[in-house]
Amino acid sequence: MKSSKEHWDSIFSGTEDQKLGWHEKNASKTLELLNHIPKWENSKVFIPGAGTSVLIEELLSKGVKLVLNDISLEALNRVRERLGEKCKEINWLCQDISQPILNEIPDIDIWIDRAVLHFLTDKDDIKGYFENVKSILKVDSYALFAEFSKTGAPKCAGLKLHRYSIEKISENLGSSFKLVSHFDYTYINPLGDPRPYVYALYKKEN
Repeated sequence: MKSSKEHWDSIFSGTEDQKLGWHEKNASKTLELLNHIPKWENSKVFIPGAGTSVLIEELLSKGVKLVLNDISLEALNRVRERLGEKCKEINWLCQDISQPILNEIPDIDIWIDRAVLHFLTDKDDIKGYFENVKSILKVDSYALFAEFSKTGAPKCAGLKLHRYSIEKISENLGSSFKLVSHFDYTYINPLGDPRPYVYALYKKEN
C-alpha cells in the first residue's frame, strides 16, 4: 500500500494523539540538533508531514515562524483546533510532499522532517521529495532529518518503509549539503516498542 491522503485522514480521524505510534511527549532530540544552528530561534521553518506533533508548540514558543505541511487535512485541522489563535502565525500547506510545491511560501531557513521521508518508497516520490528540499532551502540554510534507521522496523502505520543510513541521506541530498551532526537514537513508542532512528543535520553550502 502506498502512503495516501485517505490512509492518513483515516488514522488521524480515528486515533488520539497519545495513541499514535510515533507520538512524542517532547521533541528534545530534534532540539538537540537545532542547537547546532546559530540563532535558530529566529528562523523560518518548514515541517513536512507535520501531523499533530508537539514540536509545533515547542517551536512557536521560541519565536519560530512555521510553514506546516501534511498530506492529511484531518491532521492539520486537529492542530488548528489545538492552537486556537496561534494558527494565524502559521502558513498551512496540505499536499503530498513528494510532489512539486506550487504554493508561494516564505524563504525557509530550516527544513525539519521527523519520520516522513521513510514513508516514501517509490523512486520518483523520493526524488521529488529531495527536489523540494533543494529548491526550498537557500544557501546557508539547514535540513534536519529523523528517519527509521537500517535496523529499524520495516513497517509503520500499516505501510512499508524505506529505511535510511547517513550515507543514503547524504547521497540523496548531494554535494551542496554538508553533514553538521548526526546520532542514532532508539525511540520507545506508546506501545513500548523500540524504534531505532537516525538523526542528522545538514547545512546547504551552495
